[in-house]
Amino acid sequence: MFAAVGAMSKTKDVSFNVHLEEENKNKGTNKVGDENYDDVEQIELDEDEEEEHKLELDLGPQFSLKEQLEKDKDDESLRKWKEQLLGNVDVSAVGEKIEPEVKIVSLTIICQGRPDLILPIPFTTDSKKTMFILKEASQYRLKFSFIVSNNIVSGLKYTNVVWKTGIRVDSTKKMLGTYSPQQEPYTYELEEEITPSGLFARGTYSARTKFVDDDRKCYLDVTYRFEIQKNWPTPH
Repeated sequence: MFAAVGAMSKTKDVSFNVHLEEENKNKGTNKVGDENYDDVEQIELDEDEEEEHKLELDLGPQFSLKEQLEKDKDDESLRKWKEQLLGNVDVSAVGEKIEPEVKIVSLTIICQGRPDLILPIPFTTDSKKTMFILKEASQYRLKFSFIVSNNIVSGLKYTNVVWKTGIRVDSTKKMLGTYSPQQEPYTYELEEEITPSGLFARGTYSARTKFVDDDRKCYLDVTYRFEIQKNWPTPH
């Protein structure tokens, strides 16, 4: 979710993604009034999603977990791969549902020397409200946990887009992989990043985070705002 923030700069002063800045210039979105920020962000998101849909393949009909195992029972290599993927899953308890379900249990920001910042799910309904504050030039990483049920989820992907003053400053896509259903949550940590620093890096950012799979099924789609400040906020 927040890896994109650190990707803006790993030096003393902020350095935004050059390719995205040039793209924004070509689209004429570098100078926008405050009242148009949300419109610009939504237009860019719609364009990105439309382009993604063009590139995605038709994966064909889906089958329940039991049907998949029965269908592939004569293909030894495929059967062994699925047995390895499923591990100790009790297939009889999974049921006959075709659609997998992924529940994002928690989203956590881990910063060195600071208490873990656990974000509430569902997020605040007020997208204009700042959800959290990070100190400039601080090391952090994102950890999230999720539960998979009903069926195997294929190609689970995390995407995150970040804007500042109406300009898209970063976009991140991370393929998380394929997961079998289980009662215990999976945990995934992104690489450690460093928040940008300097006068122009400080301020309010807006972002949109999504978790989708190969079938374009979306399990979480949230927009929110956060801040980067010179110092950590004073505890209340």
